[in-house]
Amino acid sequence: MKTLDSLISELKQNPEFEKDFDKGYEEFKIGILLKQARISAGLTQEQIAERINTKKSNISRIENHAEDIKLSTLEKFASAVGKRLEIRIR
Repeated sequence: MKTLDSLISELKQNPEFEKDFDKGYEEFKIGILLKQARISAGLTQEQIAERINTKKSNISRIENHAEDIKLSTLEKFASAVGKRLEIRIR
């Protein structure tokens, strides 16, 4: 059985896969981090939506397809789960 890292390395040999992988992976990680923060705070998507004045479907979209999220939305989401947003450039 292959590890995830070895599978990704193998798939990245294909230029078409590699072209969009890094961007997609970063969006995926953001969504996962947001979902983990929500669950850790013991909140539902509905509760987050109420706290940031949006619809549950928007929270689901953010968690599952975290693309083109406004910085202000990320800040509101973080605040709603009792966290603060921290951005780093490395």
